[in-house]
Amino acid sequence: MNQLDTSFMARLLDERRVQQSFRQLRLPAGKVDFCSNDYLGLARNADVRAHIHTLMQERFVSHGSTGSRLLAGNYEWINDLETDLATFHAAEAGLLYNSGYDANLGLFSCIAGKTDTIIYDQLIHASIRDGIRLSVARSFAFRHNDPEDLEKKLRQATGKVFVAVESVYSMDGDEAPLADIAALCHRYQAYLIVDEAHATGITGEKGAGLVQALGLQDACLARVHTFGKAVGCHGAIILGPAVLRDYLINFSRSFIYTTSLPPAALAAIAAGYSAFPYMQAARHTLQALITRFRAGTAHLESLPGTHPIQVVMTRGNENTRRVAATLQEAGLDVRPILHPTVPLGTERLRIVIHSFNTTAEVDQLIKVLS
Repeated sequence: MNQLDTSFMARLLDERRVQQSFRQLRLPAGKVDFCSNDYLGLARNADVRAHIHTLMQERFVSHGSTGSRLLAGNYEWINDLETDLATFHAAEAGLLYNSGYDANLGLFSCIAGKTDTIIYDQLIHASIRDGIRLSVARSFAFRHNDPEDLEKKLRQATGKVFVAVESVYSMDGDEAPLADIAALCHRYQAYLIVDEAHATGITGEKGAGLVQALGLQDACLARVHTFGKAVGCHGAIILGPAVLRDYLINFSRSFIYTTSLPPAALAAIAAGYSAFPYMQAARHTLQALITRFRAGTAHLESLPGTHPIQVVMTRGNENTRRVAATLQEAGLDVRPILHPTVPLGTERLRIVIHSFNTTAEVDQLIKVLS
């Protein structure tokens, strides 16, 4: 049997190594967590774990969902959870997806037609970009968090127009000027879609996200809340009018052609959301640690932001790897963010502060960085 020629893969991987951008999987190895998106510690919370166990005993159906939602994989608990989450987020309806990536891929690939336009923030998440690539609509970016540039693009748009933003950006940690963007969408009759992945659980009195904190839920066609961050588990929900839910059930391929979430996943989502309204103290602790970190690193080049994602610019893949290695050697799990994940010359440390981090751990982080 002839050996397969895999040299084309090896050649591209060698290029990555030369560019200092070769990716590898690593384990935390007991280091202090300044890396994960478990902002409130729900993934490790004993009360949440106990709640998951109770829910599984009360509502156990089977270990697996056994099929797609349109075939064998729809069961009462999924529909109940969608209703509960829609109520929590002040939406008419919601549709669960297996991940945030699936949700964005399924939404943006089907929502716009050939004569329509999708306008997106230039720093939008890769899952949204991939969904847009699969769309038949025209698409172009506007400058990050720049309503003036967005308005220029809106004037050029044709057909139905969809505007895609994140409420909090995953690699920069800054907020979108949602009120201004929503006003522009209203003026130009564009449909606003907001990815709330990094605001879910963190922003607002009950952690319902930035859109609700600003009272803009009725200004959005769709909101995407993902569960792999502060909810501490996996999955996502797209929220909006009931007609959107029906539309996605009929046209969203990443929903139609995949096995649905199993009961254990639903228990974790429900348990996480049941904790959100009672986590004001954790959110206050988190904000105090963020303020402490920002004060201690004011002399460093960093991006502005008051959310758990804090960015220290290190510029250059080699330098970024070197600084991250120093932090790892000090027992601090901080990972380098390299080109091509971010544009060339904007390489950085993406530091995530959690409510379970201690002041001593944050002070150690500041000391090593300095």
